[in-house]
Amino acid sequence: MNEIKIACPKCNWQPDANLTGRVAAVVIGILFLPVAVARPCKKVWEQTQCIYLAGGCTAWSPHLDWYKGLDTIIEKLKEEIKKNWTVPV
Repeated sequence: MNEIKIACPKCNWQPDANLTGRVAAVVIGILFLPVAVARPCKKVWEQTQCIYLAGGCTAWSPHLDWYKGLDTIIEKLKEEIKKNWTVPV
């Protein structure tokens, strides 16, 4: 399957290995989880803010919009399910 890439849907900023300190903690703690969950309160966020301190635009976007390639993966899974689906007789 295709690799999922993470990027701001507004400005296309991508977190990378050069992030340091507090910015890295925010990016790792928010973006790289399947859902945006704040620690320690465990609030689930529907929106994620692009990180200005790391070169982003500060815009807020739906969290799942940050994950590029999900649509392709979902379509491939749907095709695979249809191909292998059998109805009991």
